[in-house]
Amino acid sequence: MTYVGQSVPRTARPAAERRIAGPSRRATARDVVTAYVGLTKPRVIELLLLTTVPVMFFAAQGVPPLGLVAATVVGGTFSAGSASVFNCVYDRDIDEQMRRTRRRALPRHLVSPRAALVFGFALAALSTAVLLLWVNPLSAALSLTANAFYVFGYTMLLKRRTTQNIVWGGLAGCFPALIGWTAVTGELSWVPVVLFAVVFFWTPPHTWALALRYREDYANVDVPMLPVVAPAREVGRQVVVYSWVMVAVSLALWPVAGTGLVYPLAAVVLGAGFLLEAHRMWGRARGTEDLTTIQPMRLFHASNLYLSLLFVAVALDPLLTR
Repeated sequence: MTYVGQSVPRTARPAAERRIAGPSRRATARDVVTAYVGLTKPRVIELLLLTTVPVMFFAAQGVPPLGLVAATVVGGTFSAGSASVFNCVYDRDIDEQMRRTRRRALPRHLVSPRAALVFGFALAALSTAVLLLWVNPLSAALSLTANAFYVFGYTMLLKRRTTQNIVWGGLAGCFPALIGWTAVTGELSWVPVVLFAVVFFWTPPHTWALALRYREDYANVDVPMLPVVAPAREVGRQVVVYSWVMVAVSLALWPVAGTGLVYPLAAVVLGAGFLLEAHRMWGRARGTEDLTTIQPMRLFHASNLYLSLLFVAVALDPLLTR
């Protein structure tokens, strides 16, 4: 059973609706460049880098070497971009049918699947070379692991098979915290593991809010995101559970890392705001499936703000309290 209303089965929809028309004019060089950049999902890269660089400041207990930061950012950008390209290639069949993704380069035939694959492998090779040469082997290995898990674990194995797809598939997005730490220290410790766990528990509420907004899209392409197979009230309940665990884990960084007061104060204030928004969405979801009432995108945008400001606090804590 799905909870998306009386949507028309995708096999019964008119061909004109399912077909994505190609560009009405010949693609320019700028169009092609923009298409290739789009394949890397720049907004996702921004979020990943936001959980990498602040951890480098915290690991250095101040300002890390700027050359090291630059190399880590470049390597991380290439790695995350590569994983996104592979995801776009594998998911091009469903991207063509989803409103949220049908304007991507592959559904619009601005880039061929083969060319995209070459681009993805090139980015992966460049990422590995940059991290090996100018950061360290451990960071390079972690980056490759995250890339492989996102492609094989999430995209190819979990996404189309289980409602737990984003829970475990989201592990790939947690690796930047480890990479940022190891780039500075050359080793792992419990500090980046705590931040890894924060991102792990943040990912389901963040993604389920977006999936709730686009649940008809996911239902029409048979991707079993939680909001497709469960009522909105259950989605809201699970969002609240994960949010409470996320906030509790975020506070654990204080005793584990021995931070100053800047971080725990920020974690408390930001966590309270996130929990309030999560509970409000759950309350709105009780007894209705109407998305205009539930307003899931409020939580989605709040989750972006929460993670951004929390990791800014991670970077500022050693700068303001040492």
